[in-house]
Amino acid sequence: MNSHALTAEEADIILLLEGSYPYVHGGVSSWVHTIIKGFPQHRFAAIFVGGQESDYDEIKYDLPSNLVHLETHYLFSGHQAKPPKPCTGNREAIALVEEMHEWFKAYPNNPFNKQFCNLKLFDSQCGIDFEQFLYSESAWDFLTEQFETHCTDTSFIDYFWTIRQIHHPIWTLANIAKNTPKGKIYHSISTGYAGYLGALLHYNHPDTPLILTEHGLYTKERRIDLLRAEWETHEHYALHTDITEDNYFRSLWERYFESLGRICYEAATPIVSLFNATNDYQITHGAQPERTMIIPNGTSLKDMEILKQQRPKTIPPIIGLIGRVVPIKDIKTYIHASSHLKKQIPELQAWIIGPTEEDPEYLATCEKLVENIGAEDYVKFLGTQDVHDIFPKLGLMVLSSISEGLPLVVIESFAAALPVVATDVGACRELIFGKDEDDKQFGAAGDIVDIANPRELANACYRLLTDEQAWLKAQQAAVLRVKKYYDLEQMFTAYHKIYEEAMTWPELALN
Repeated sequence: MNSHALTAEEADIILLLEGSYPYVHGGVSSWVHTIIKGFPQHRFAAIFVGGQESDYDEIKYDLPSNLVHLETHYLFSGHQAKPPKPCTGNREAIALVEEMHEWFKAYPNNPFNKQFCNLKLFDSQCGIDFEQFLYSESAWDFLTEQFETHCTDTSFIDYFWTIRQIHHPIWTLANIAKNTPKGKIYHSISTGYAGYLGALLHYNHPDTPLILTEHGLYTKERRIDLLRAEWETHEHYALHTDITEDNYFRSLWERYFESLGRICYEAATPIVSLFNATNDYQITHGAQPERTMIIPNGTSLKDMEILKQQRPKTIPPIIGLIGRVVPIKDIKTYIHASSHLKKQIPELQAWIIGPTEEDPEYLATCEKLVENIGAEDYVKFLGTQDVHDIFPKLGLMVLSSISEGLPLVVIESFAAALPVVATDVGACRELIFGKDEDDKQFGAAGDIVDIANPRELANACYRLLTDEQAWLKAQQAAVLRVKKYYDLEQMFTAYHKIYEEAMTWPELALN
């Protein structure tokens, strides 16, 4: 753990963050930063969990004065198992672990047992610690029984190491929960590991409610990560070569993340999503409908109105993609689309604005693609920039992502009077075309295209960049839509009510 010299024994709101603030620019991190600054009357603590320390660099934000505590934990580094010693293990604790696994399989038909999240379960005296899970007779019997019952077509050694990697973070999170500062509210900004940490904290401090805000679909994004990852096993035991085994272990990870999400849904009140599709997903996957609510992201209209005045009188032949240079943003499709568009608009510039350090390998492949197609003179990697400087210079904002939630960059573009062309992911369709009949009356604020289709993306950009009347109508729709539905003050009002109710009636989280 690294506390970065911000320590406090208690805070009003304990934010539980996975792979985001304050070590990653944009998206969810920007939202967290806005929330902390927007509630100066509350003292915040931030508990950050990430994969490995090498995945993250320095803090990316000037931390607000009301952020009084910051912890940093890495779930897949720093653990050194003790030399194995034979032991019987706590058979009662193993029985509870077995019951939890059966709940995963039978959900939602079986009621949730809060003892699954009792921190004593992970204690060496009352339950089973990680060494016992690895080396005890009871754990071994459970592991071999599960293997023989459910997965005899795979390698046992690969199964053993996968189970070990899946379960290792659970004990790390339990240790974090035991030492987390006291708070009036726990607020997790995703399911996954942060959401499970929230459930551990809530069930062991039941008078402190857990709020969940889900910006996208955690399990969907993890599924994408698993599908694109080159499957790895422990370096000493990489025995299997059958692709069906890869599929089995990927499926095992997917079910694991879905189960963590269900545990968080059982503990959280309210369960907040940003748009209708995420809300529907939450209910389908275990969230009680009466606990769910939708609060869209918002932007400060006062800060953005001046940008419209800075726009040139003609449409700039410049498209921009603001986002991290990572595979989920599908920068390669954007580059290919730019190549097609350049043939139609010779003066075109295609900017990529955002941090480049998160995935150096992917950045290198994107830069190589630019070189291979001879696009160095018009495709530019500009790195992290102040968006207020960028928006007035663009003719279109472009999103080529293969997954999104409700992207804040689209809302900010609208507020800056900039139309958007985006792939048909997350809430992009309802942002651009409207979410209901009243909203749709404003018209289209840009266009929607299929994912991974460079030519379609280029054609949509061409239509707007070369048709001034269509562009002006899209601009008007964008401004009207953001003013009515996505004002930052509306978001603050909604969260003010949530925080006040949670502090006044913590029993809401127990119902």
